[in-house]
Amino acid sequence: MGVTEGQTNGHDGQTDSKVEEKSVPGGPVGPVSYAEVAAQPPSEHPSNPGEHAQGQLANGKAAEVKISSADDNPTNGIKPPAGVSYAKVAAGKTQANGKAALKVKTSSRANGPPGDIRRRTAPKNQSGGPAHRQTQGDDDEDQAQASTRIRFAPIRVPLKRRLQTLTVLVHCMCLLVAVPFFFFICAIPLAWPLLVPYLLHVIFSTAATDGSLTYRSKRFRSSRIWKLFAEYFPAKLHKTHDLPPTRKYIFGYHPHGIISHGAFVAFATEALGFSEKFPGITNSLLTLDSNFNIPIYREYILAAGIRSVSKESITNHLTRGGKNKEGMGRAVTIVIGGARESLEARPGVLRLILRDRMGFVRMAMRTGADLVPVLAFGENDLYNQLEPENHPLIHRLQMFVLKAWKFTLPFMHGRGIFNYDYGLMPFRKPLNIVVGKPIPVVASSNDIVNPAEVERVHALYCDELQRLWDEYKDRFAKDRKGEMELLV
Repeated sequence: MGVTEGQTNGHDGQTDSKVEEKSVPGGPVGPVSYAEVAAQPPSEHPSNPGEHAQGQLANGKAAEVKISSADDNPTNGIKPPAGVSYAKVAAGKTQANGKAALKVKTSSRANGPPGDIRRRTAPKNQSGGPAHRQTQGDDDEDQAQASTRIRFAPIRVPLKRRLQTLTVLVHCMCLLVAVPFFFFICAIPLAWPLLVPYLLHVIFSTAATDGSLTYRSKRFRSSRIWKLFAEYFPAKLHKTHDLPPTRKYIFGYHPHGIISHGAFVAFATEALGFSEKFPGITNSLLTLDSNFNIPIYREYILAAGIRSVSKESITNHLTRGGKNKEGMGRAVTIVIGGARESLEARPGVLRLILRDRMGFVRMAMRTGADLVPVLAFGENDLYNQLEPENHPLIHRLQMFVLKAWKFTLPFMHGRGIFNYDYGLMPFRKPLNIVVGKPIPVVASSNDIVNPAEVERVHALYCDELQRLWDEYKDRFAKDRKGEMELLV
């Protein structure tokens, strides 16, 4: 039988008492744990309802006993022996002075002689033999295991939630699966007559940059699967101002996060109702040009309306097509911070690489497109990654890869398919994407832009972004660890 010894201190002095904890069926919420307490004499033990007796067990755990009325019997009719009262463990363990504190609410019944405190947790094992002795080392080991254990998802999960997870999983795995699948097809000689023309098409295709929106599929963007994708987090798109369809726009999305799931669901699909909120605007999410050199995967993102973020692509999208064939009603979305900003993505923190990012302002002035800041609350909460302060060598490696190849390798983790703690799936955290007020931009008469005007428009853009943060942070970022920072 597991036993721990200790002392209980009353308000009037230190006395010894005896506590024996056992499992009693039929408690208020099924089987509960009670402690038999050999109560103190009336002169030494608090007996009035609401009084407390505080003490410390021998294993370092503090105990607090709240005395209730004598009629409050938590044992549902099971009468204790004379001189014994029952104590019900009420609130579990909390932290007190670095130790685990155990709060106990008691039901005082009778007074008895003082004695030792004894805590029994398992009178017998299932085989009927002596119970395991609980020691301080066992307690520490249990706490360490609790802090590192993996929480697995239950077997019985609603089908809708399973489908949401499956949709996000397929999207996250598309890039990883496309490359090996392509090489698998290459290993089949019968497929070579199809592969050769397809590779030639990939090499010479200009669909990602010509501004024609070829291969963009309205049916694919409006598919029900993207509703499931949005409900996974869940994600919502918030409109603050109207955008006249007689103008063209450059949306600046912040922050980048690890994978920019919010930008994809808001601007590459119709899951959040972009076309309904901004009628007459045809928006295209932009990404790295290298993504369109990956066989099979390029068809996936082209169907979603995603295009290249190159200067040629932006210019073509905003000067061709549209209602007047000069880009009217067109819009592009650029994740301004890029790969550099992904290294700053941490839960509860919003650090934006923006102060020296002027290229998107110059493009807006060359094409005559208004700037629309977009702030995504929750984007940085979808993954955890290593802190650069604690892993400086890894951070240097990431910065080297970023400078050499224009992309980075965030050492991050989210949740798994069947667990809640480790994996490549994003955490189920709310995503609130707020579209701000458009910043009017006057088109330059030639390709040469005035640097002073660029700085002025950039300052207005940063002010509107700050306004969005100040207005919505208490609503969508209640657990923030600090204020928004604009970095170089």
